[in-house]
Amino acid sequence: MLAQLAEQMQRITDPPPTVPPVDRRGAGRSGALVPEGSRSGGGPSATRTAPGPGGPTPEPGATAPGHPEDDAGDPESVARAICLRLLAAAARPRAGLAAALARKGIPPDIAERVLDRLTEVGLIDDEAYAQSFVASRHRHGALGAGALRDQLRRKGVDPQTAMSAVAVVDRDAEYERARAFLERRVDSAMAHGADTARRRLLGLLARRGYPADLAQRVVQEAMAAYGAETDAGWP
Repeated sequence: MLAQLAEQMQRITDPPPTVPPVDRRGAGRSGALVPEGSRSGGGPSATRTAPGPGGPTPEPGATAPGHPEDDAGDPESVARAICLRLLAAAARPRAGLAAALARKGIPPDIAERVLDRLTEVGLIDDEAYAQSFVASRHRHGALGAGALRDQLRRKGVDPQTAMSAVAVVDRDAEYERARAFLERRVDSAMAHGADTARRRLLGLLARRGYPADLAQRVVQEAMAAYGAETDAGWP
């Protein structure tokens, strides 16, 4: 759907193709055009290559049409092409696109105008982006709510939008995801002894943004299920 929206917007914003004027200097009495090479006397024009279906053959070294970024005289087209190409690859927050335009030297006022238009047509949607990011990183990256909020803010998503998206990851959801995450790691951690395993497992959960009390509960339960002694050394 994103690719279809991008194609639709490209059609809306692209100028109509220019049709070259017809050269009727070789027309006969009936009005039909006479091919260049068939004029009496021949001459250099007789060896000229006829244009193909796509129009005249470009001169050697000429820039092929259809690449707005090559048109240095139209920064708005350049900005639009940059954004559409990035969005076709993956959804991105507005701040990420703004940073990409700044790196390409697009003037701020033009960047804002292009980003506003992409937001109007729904190609930029920070709320949808944040919700998708949270669902993916919580499920596949085992990130806790704290880490998810921090990552969204680093990507330029405003704090309110980030908090709203992370709200779906409640305490129960964090507990279940942390427990599933540790189940696959207890065996290897226990190879170094119970104390070392406890520190390593707590560190894993801390780096993924889980609260300390929840992390301690999950680690203690995981080690108890493994059969290790967990009473000593706990805060």
